[in-house]
Amino acid sequence: MRVLVAEDDPLIALALIERLRMLEHEPLGPAGDGEEAVALAKETLPDLYLFDIELPYIDGLAAAARLADEGFRRPVVVITGVDDQGLVERSIASGVSAYLTKPIDARELDAAIKLAHLRQTEFEALEAEATKAQQALEDRKLIERAKGLLMSALQLSEQDAFRRLQKTARERNLRLVEVAHRIVEQQSLLEPKPKSPARS
Repeated sequence: MRVLVAEDDPLIALALIERLRMLEHEPLGPAGDGEEAVALAKETLPDLYLFDIELPYIDGLAAAARLADEGFRRPVVVITGVDDQGLVERSIASGVSAYLTKPIDARELDAAIKLAHLRQTEFEALEAEATKAQQALEDRKLIERAKGLLMSALQLSEQDAFRRLQKTARERNLRLVEVAHRIVEQQSLLEPKPKSPARS
């Protein structure tokens, strides 16, 4: 896994990089401050962020949040030198996947990286599920609208309008929602034409 390290203490940064190599990850960086971490993340596109919370310019949590907002969300492991409950809560609220307190040994780091990766995978699966459910709802609304147009234009019952949609989808080898979309797009063709005024 390609891991971007952001740590302003050069000795700690080197130790983290060594531990990552020992765990067979590919370390990137280190970035010495939050601004550099954001720039490096966009340039190198790592698989995971390993950020110190107390970075100069932008702290690690803010850097990770900015990257997420700009479309570069990745699993985040944050590290800190202070055991502060407020920081833990802020980390959780920021969507951080794992939290480590210095000094960090290889075993803790390995567990945190695995946990962060697992949580990110779960989050992405839930997000995909929510998107799919939203799309299904939108498709359903479109089908209902097309059905209503057919009922109104052709004086069909709800059941017959739905059968008409299904039949058209089968005959044209289209999905039901595609047929509905075409009907809604061309609804003006279904609307009754105004009668011409009678001539005397």
